[in-house]
Amino acid sequence: MNFSKLDTALILALKKTQDQSEPCLVVFIHTQSAIDSAAIAVLEGFGVSGITAKRDVFTATVSPNAVSQLSEQPWVKYLRLSQELRLVSGD
Repeated sequence: MNFSKLDTALILALKKTQDQSEPCLVVFIHTQSAIDSAAIAVLEGFGVSGITAKRDVFTATVSPNAVSQLSEQPWVKYLRLSQELRLVSGD
C-alpha cells in the first residue's frame, strides 16, 4: 500500500476496519487528468460509473484491499476518505 497517496482520515479508517475484503469505505479517487482504457476498466471494476475524459475525481465504496490496490496505480494521485457532513448551528 502506498500510504503517501492516502489522507490521514483514510489511514485511520483502515486501521479500524477488521474485514479487509468488505466494501465499507467511501472514498474520493483523484486521478491524473488523462486516464487510459486500462485505468477505466480498473475503476469500473471497483463500481465507479460515469467515467469521462473530463473527470479526474471519482467516488466509490471500496474495501481496504481495494484501497491498497488503487494506491499502487501510477495514474491515481491520491485517495481521500469521504467525511460525513454535519450541520453547523447558527446559535
